[in-house]
Amino acid sequence: MDKGVIRTLLVDDEPVARQILREELESFPDIVIVGEAENGKQALQQIVELHPDVVFLDLQMPVMSGFEVVRQVGDTPPVVVIVTAFDQHAIEAFEAGAVDYLLKPISEARLRQSVERARILRGKPAALLDNVAKIVSAEAIRGARKLKVVGRNGSEYHLLDADDVLAFQAEGEVVWIVTAKQRLLATHSLRVIGERLGEPSFQRVHRNTIVNVNHIRKMSAISSQRWLITLSNSLQVVVSKRQAHNIRQILTH
Repeated sequence: MDKGVIRTLLVDDEPVARQILREELESFPDIVIVGEAENGKQALQQIVELHPDVVFLDLQMPVMSGFEVVRQVGDTPPVVVIVTAFDQHAIEAFEAGAVDYLLKPISEARLRQSVERARILRGKPAALLDNVAKIVSAEAIRGARKLKVVGRNGSEYHLLDADDVLAFQAEGEVVWIVTAKQRLLATHSLRVIGERLGEPSFQRVHRNTIVNVNHIRKMSAISSQRWLITLSNSLQVVVSKRQAHNIRQILTH
């Protein structure tokens, strides 16, 4: 496969919209349009068959929405660029997650930015999964779905439901994602993770730990200044007195 070529799939239920985007992309010498799809089901089939590097994906389509496509692309996704008609709530959600999106009608400057981003992200599995996680999380900001986080196990990257995460724990520069059955390496610092989650169910209980309060099973004092939280997998985490007060408030609300 030619590393200099960006294999591109266009997904939109409007043939005219696909044609316009195709013509605009023809000005980029490294872009090769490998296929087109008019609904989400076709898009998933072509992603599997054609292995595009980048997919320009409309959100509102028959059969299967763009969001549904993103949720099903699997652990080896392409770069996904959302293409949408003006929807202020959708745009606010994307901007909150720093997701790459194009607003119809597409401007030449924004299209060039998206193509450049595809060049940078191509071949970087952690970044690609993070791209998918942000899009799904953008939908969650609109109140529709669950937030996603990316974890690494060796050379494999996994997309996890945030609800399945019990805690994030930092050990020096390394951050672990703790689930009921395993620990995965996070792809971001604890500070960035905390900012991105933006969920009341995730609370920092220590400078090195963020816990999912929905997985707290027991909370007990071990001294006048320290408390101990036991999570659903029996993991015990020390909590500061100040943070313990905040956690008690949340648990008893």
